[in-house]
Amino acid sequence: MLNGVLNIYKERGYTSHDVVAKLRGITRQKKIGHTGTLDPDAEGVLPVCLGKATRLCDMLTDKDKTYEAVLLLGKETDTQDITGKVLSEKDTAGISEEEVREIIRSFEGGYDQIPPMYSALKVNGKKLYELARDGKEVERKPRRVTIYQIAVLEMSLPRVRMEVRCSKGTYIRTLCHDIGLKLGCGGCMEKLLRTQVERFHLSESICLEEARKYYQEGVLEKHMTAIDEMFSDYEQVYLKPGADAAVRNGNLFRADAILWTGSFKELRDGDKVRVYDENRNFIAVYVYRGKERDFKIVRMFFDRIEL
Repeated sequence: MLNGVLNIYKERGYTSHDVVAKLRGITRQKKIGHTGTLDPDAEGVLPVCLGKATRLCDMLTDKDKTYEAVLLLGKETDTQDITGKVLSEKDTAGISEEEVREIIRSFEGGYDQIPPMYSALKVNGKKLYELARDGKEVERKPRRVTIYQIAVLEMSLPRVRMEVRCSKGTYIRTLCHDIGLKLGCGGCMEKLLRTQVERFHLSESICLEEARKYYQEGVLEKHMTAIDEMFSDYEQVYLKPGADAAVRNGNLFRADAILWTGSFKELRDGDKVRVYDENRNFIAVYVYRGKERDFKIVRMFFDRIEL
């Protein structure tokens, strides 16, 4: 079984679930999961977890992301992107480029964003887009998101191409809608390209056909990021012979179980570590508890064994 993370370029027309289904067919293994939904018309970076790396899915969903988006001013739709039903159209002739730049810059920092009706968020057990397709609209609570940086790359009104670096849970089409709303002319997202998720960059992504070719050649694993590499900023902890058995079952362990550490630095309370057995096999992520002077399980990546 393949274990690791693939940096897939999701092409236009595929859902994130389609990508997973295609990879299951290519690799002939069921244990595969994606790390955050991209709309069918969106393209770009979609990290996909295989095998034991599926235990990473929620951790990658929480990471910051970078997008390139084309904002179309003067048009408002029910989906907040170009594919939706047009709700209103307004002339943008009276809006200057400087005014647009100023409004766009005003969204940097934290702001309360209302999730769109056409989204996979659930209300009372039902996805919002299912309710929207039935013609129903429900109240959605604003969620605090952070726009770390937003830059105008190109402007030819009524279109603006911009780069957005943002926190998890940010809807770029809602950002486009909100910019249009603040300008008073309305706006929607015309194109979306995700260029980065955590360490995964667009330039290093592979499409599904490339994944198929690499699998057939027996080299797909070379294009994957190993599970422990996802925690490269954590200290490495290697256990003494025999000490790993209890750890493989998620039990606490103390410093006297450690054979050696990667950098020999002194650990502080709350520091997370990568735990390996004496043969350098990665087992789990633990957190150091300074007061108790022990290590507690955060996430297990090795199948548990019977003691």
